[in-house]
Amino acid sequence: MATNRGPKARIMRRFGEAMFRSPKYHGILERRPNPPGQHGPKARRGKKSEFGKRLEEKQKLRFQYNILEKQMRRYVERAFRSKGVSGTILLQMLETRLDNLVYRLGYASTIWGARQLVNHGHVQVNGKRVDIPSFECSVGDEIVLHEKMRTNAHILEALNYCPAGLVPGYLESNRESFSGKLVSLPNREDIPVKIDEQLIVEYYSKYV
Repeated sequence: MATNRGPKARIMRRFGEAMFRSPKYHGILERRPNPPGQHGPKARRGKKSEFGKRLEEKQKLRFQYNILEKQMRRYVERAFRSKGVSGTILLQMLETRLDNLVYRLGYASTIWGARQLVNHGHVQVNGKRVDIPSFECSVGDEIVLHEKMRTNAHILEALNYCPAGLVPGYLESNRESFSGKLVSLPNREDIPVKIDEQLIVEYYSKYV
């Protein structure tokens, strides 16, 4: 199963952002004046090159959507072939992945938890079980959580950390029926990720 198994809190500290709602990641961003390690107080935080900025932004996007480099390149290639703004199209494709929509609807407090729900067959799309996290939903698709999971303590806790106001405008959510619908493709302003997608486009323009 393709997923990030590294130290997630450390990665978020490196990016300077707590990217997920899980309370265990709260308070991880205490800014320290020096880099870690015994030589930290004597070290300086280096200034990133233009390439370094693009690379970091690309890594940050991969981490937020929990995808591997090979998958990322496939998405980028499709975005470059499509009509429109490549960066926005890339984000739309990532945002409409099933695991991400399960996270946005509040049924999990991290993208990894959402991926697990999908992998284990607890999510239906238009009445059919879908266990592929990368499944791309289309406008009008209805996403429903399986009945046996609606009293699960972890899911109820995740919903508490995701009030209805946090559900993006391109999704329609019904908490009573544990369902949601993709009502439109997300506009850039509807996508709640702090990313400069143009830097990512510039990074891949040399490789794709």
